[in-house]
Amino acid sequence: MERNFETVMIEQCSPVLAGLKAAGLFRYETSDCKDLAERVRGWNARLGEKGLRVRVLKGCVRSHWYLVYVYRESRLREVLADANVRAFLAQEGYTLSEDGGCEPLLRQMARRLCCEAEFPHEIGVFLGYPLPDVVGFIENQGRNFTCCGCWKAYGDPTAAQRRFEEYRQSTVRCKERFLRG
Repeated sequence: MERNFETVMIEQCSPVLAGLKAAGLFRYETSDCKDLAERVRGWNARLGEKGLRVRVLKGCVRSHWYLVYVYRESRLREVLADANVRAFLAQEGYTLSEDGGCEPLLRQMARRLCCEAEFPHEIGVFLGYPLPDVVGFIENQGRNFTCCGCWKAYGDPTAAQRRFEEYRQSTVRCKERFLRG
């Protein structure tokens, strides 16, 4: 499969497109910023009616690398409305709004990606990873996990492996459908 915007999005974000996950992230490399903006606009037009959004969270015109975030707004809103997630984000220094909207928190995440020396590992909650796994990753500095697949899990390895397999199967199905047109 050719490595263009669409194929990378399918490979990395199929569980989001299939409705299994709140959000996904992929790195895209291009020197054509105008083309990237047009692709993002085009996919937002096509996917918007399905409740999906595409946005560039971080970009570098020197390296030509961009972090593209694909999310299902209703699912992300549910994740970010969870009291435990909100408490965690507040503890991490996020300013929470009362309306429960995603946009202010996504802007803060984008700023952290661009402006902080350390990678903001709390991004895991924005990707829909279980909060105990995000906290476990931060506290253990990526070590001592119970299993590893789409992310490092720190809880029940059987449940995490079931989820990893569910995501893998959705990726296979999405790739097949994409290749068929």
